[in-house]
Amino acid sequence: MSLPRALSKLGHCSRTEGERLVRAGRVRVNGRIVRDVAARVDPGHDRLEVDEVRVGAERKVYVALNKPRGLVTTRRDPRERDTVFQCLEGSDLPYLAPVGRLDKASEGLLLFTNDSRWGARLLEPESHVDRRYHVQIDRLPDDLLLARMKEGLDDEGDWLSVKDVRVLRQGEKHAWLDVILDEGKNRHIRRLLEAIGVETLRLVRVAIGPLELGTLAKGEWRHLTDEEVYDLERASHPSMSPAARRR
Repeated sequence: MSLPRALSKLGHCSRTEGERLVRAGRVRVNGRIVRDVAARVDPGHDRLEVDEVRVGAERKVYVALNKPRGLVTTRRDPRERDTVFQCLEGSDLPYLAPVGRLDKASEGLLLFTNDSRWGARLLEPESHVDRRYHVQIDRLPDDLLLARMKEGLDDEGDWLSVKDVRVLRQGEKHAWLDVILDEGKNRHIRRLLEAIGVETLRLVRVAIGPLELGTLAKGEWRHLTDEEVYDLERASHPSMSPAARRR
């Protein structure tokens, strides 16, 4: 694989950051500085170093964050907006990548890991791992609105629909919906509601598969347990044998 990809696979940095490190002459392969981002390496056999410190396969880390509203899901933002990685500052965590995204205005459960295979499996369209959201809208819903959300519609070439939706609670003018998706396109719920003529006031992801946000405070993070890691992998790959359970 390419040298920047190998650095990413080993959990050292993103592929983009790896390209920057290589071009800057900060990466050695088997003791020799390599500046070619297209250079091919075998991370299982070649010795990779960044700033003369060996890069090796790090322990697998899985983290859940309660994302606050107003943060973008990226490590570096060209517009210098606040990012979700500010919530992880000051920790001893290795390089982690977000598993999927929540847009700036959305809140709730967001996963991070340096296990790229595990993260990719959760995101595969064919995995159909349920995501549950609590969504506040600007009106009181009726049966027709809920039916239209389930039926779906085409929006700029994307078919947008929900797996299930029900009324969670409502007041005099606004209501909260409990929405389940088993796929996720960019701003899926917001776009669907907007196309129906409904404004999304708040959107909070409260569960991914069997993992619930629970009582995790806004802006706080925690490590997933081995059981939670396994349960999420099982949800994305139901045919996985119990013998594959992580220890």
